[in-house]
Amino acid sequence: MRHADVTHLVMRIMRRIKFHLVIVVIAPIAMIASTTTASDFASAVLSYVPGSNPASGFTNPLVALGPPERMTGEGFTPGAVTPFHPCFSNDEIVSIGAGGQLTLAFDPPLRNQPNNPFGIDFIVFGNSFFTDAAYPTGTVAALAWDGGTIQVSADGITWVTVANTLADGLFPTMGSVDAAPYSPTVGAIATDPNKPVDPSWTAATLAGKSFAELVEIYAGSAGGAGVDLATVGLTEVIAVRILVPSGIHPNVEIDSVARVRSTGSAADIDHNGFVDGADLAAVLSAFGTDSPAADINQSGLVDGSDLAAVLAGWTI
Repeated sequence: MRHADVTHLVMRIMRRIKFHLVIVVIAPIAMIASTTTASDFASAVLSYVPGSNPASGFTNPLVALGPPERMTGEGFTPGAVTPFHPCFSNDEIVSIGAGGQLTLAFDPPLRNQPNNPFGIDFIVFGNSFFTDAAYPTGTVAALAWDGGTIQVSADGITWVTVANTLADGLFPTMGSVDAAPYSPTVGAIATDPNKPVDPSWTAATLAGKSFAELVEIYAGSAGGAGVDLATVGLTEVIAVRILVPSGIHPNVEIDSVARVRSTGSAADIDHNGFVDGADLAAVLSAFGTDSPAADINQSGLVDGSDLAAVLAGWTI
């Protein structure tokens, strides 16, 4: 793009910015409901080895595709999925016994996205749960979990183990914002399976929390074990593996694996929560270079598309 064309585009952007500033002042704020698509979850089962002690009848790996369950036990003892009442049917979870593994593919690949909430890039949902210190109030006593090692691969050949995160551990799934701890029906307000819980919380710091406090802590998230690909030094991965070591180990149940969708804009280059003049300046100063910070669409070149992204995402 010629310098004159860039100048013209910037002038158009600045005119549009003024227009957007007016709109921000006079337009009402609208709540946008979260929706999911097939690409938000694992796309295929690459392999499944049941291991030595999977739960009988829970060996269909295809149930790990798609979103985590919100309702469980239909036709038997139905109930909402909450941190105190996990999913338990054989059409909802797949069991991995000792020495076994489940490998799931992602298309498009999972990417390391620093703009994601807490930097987390994907979430594993098992069927862990909290025991209740004051049944049926839903007061956190302890975490009931089975573990499971998480591995990731950029090529399907070399696997890297994710440290300090259990597949079936924190945070137990919450299917609805408005369902009681042991509700027989699903709530009307669904949680977001592509949004992680703040990982600074631990089982110890959650102990004693009421159900209402848990809802506030989850902040609309469906829970699950979050993984930041930066911790394993990979920029993207095409597959996630859950495995259980050989020997004496409990079986591990998996419900779903979901990618995290950023709640912010990639055009927020300085990560201040707004797309503004500072982001525009960053793109202009890097225009024509391959600066990764200002290359919003990751095309390999900072160009007019990146300027347009700033305009499209302008917030103040």
